Amino acid sequence: MRFDLVDLQLFIAVADARSITQGAVRAHLALASASERIKGLEAALGVSLLKRGRRGVELTTAGESLLDHARIVMHNVEAMRGDLSAFASGVRASVLLLANTSGLSEHLPRALAAFLREHPDINVDVEERESADIAAAIATGAADLGFAAEHALPDSVERFLFSEDRLMLVASKRSDLANRRQIDFVEVTGRDFVGLTASTALQVHISKHAARLGARLRFRARMRDFDAICQMVAADVGVAVMPETAARRCARSMPIMMIRIRDSWANRKLTICARSFKALPRPAKLLAEFLREAVT
Repeated sequence: MRFDLVDLQLFIAVADARSITQGAVRAHLALASASERIKGLEAALGVSLLKRGRRGVELTTAGESLLDHARIVMHNVEAMRGDLSAFASGVRASVLLLANTSGLSEHLPRALAAFLREHPDINVDVEERESADIAAAIATGAADLGFAAEHALPDSVERFLFSEDRLMLVASKRSDLANRRQIDFVEVTGRDFVGLTASTALQVHISKHAARLGARLRFRARMRDFDAICQMVAADVGVAVMPETAARRCARSMPIMMIRIRDSWANRKLTICARSFKALPRPAKLLAEFLREAVT
């Protein structure tokens, strides 16, 4: 039985879009051609892969199985391309690293800079995502490497501990909270907050936990980085939730204080994760090994 890579790419696109029409667009194929390819794939396998309906398509059990295998096949093809690209004259290999907000701003820059100095033939593209989204992308083979909070990772994803970083409540030293050392998050959900932009992965994470307490946080200001947030907190604009590393750094030069959040979700182990470290493309494997050594 032979499989066409174009067919597998098309099937993944159709499965992700839940539509043959949209899948054809993503795969850059005409609708008629895409439909025939799907029918040919079903005929070759002898099973129905899709349940077709008015609002699109749904995968059958066989279709779900094929999707898992198709992702692995395409991942291995990309791994092969990545390995061979290192030998192409004048061509640099690229690694896509998904990272949560804390990793992107506080933990990774120094290590990545050292890696890039040591490997001038490799580029690293870092994309910010929430830890749960990173876990899903790694588990399905949509990304090679991730930097995510361990609690969001399924057992099937390999990982190693990179750092630990609690989320802390930050307040002005003039605040009525100045004498507190620990606090339950529910005690402050009604206060004015200063936070990151709404689409930031960390802000989504914090807002989700507030919602579970039946609260919607009230933001006086949304800033682009932790330093700007701390300046607002120091000026009594509101309180903030941020990684301890960032809070400690800012507290050295600003009149702010840190209060430990007792909720379990604030205690985070930050990991480097992959579906399989051994199966990574060569550039991604080099990066993973470098980050592992940076921890020790």
